[in-house]
Amino acid sequence: MKRNLFSLTLFSAILAASLSAQANPTMEKGGIVSTKDGRSLYTFDKDSKGHSNCTGGCATAWPPFAVTDASMADANFTVIKRDDGTSQWAYQGMPLYLYAGDANPGDMNGDNKNGVWHLVRSDMKPAAAKPSSGY
Repeated sequence: MKRNLFSLTLFSAILAASLSAQANPTMEKGGIVSTKDGRSLYTFDKDSKGHSNCTGGCATAWPPFAVTDASMADANFTVIKRDDGTSQWAYQGMPLYLYAGDANPGDMNGDNKNGVWHLVRSDMKPAAAKPSSGY
């Protein structure tokens, strides 16, 4: 009986650890952070921690990475409220976006677009907003 209880406890601990390791809404491959279905994620230099400045036409070209399950938030992946009231994922406080020009999983066509859009990398350090034009 004690062996079965120990085995069950060990199995539960291993399962909990593996689930928590996969809890956030993204995956990483080769240092690039993407959605679970492989779509590239981007940050925008005109944003600030916890606040998106991409609205209107910008948000059409660069759709916010919408939150469907806020319970997946962790130390790096947090939920921010946009000015329109919707929820958006953020990485290290910086709002995350998809790019309409990425047709397939793995596409990275938005990287360095207009000098203000950047792929999210797992070793990313939040940068201060840079003055620039365009989206």
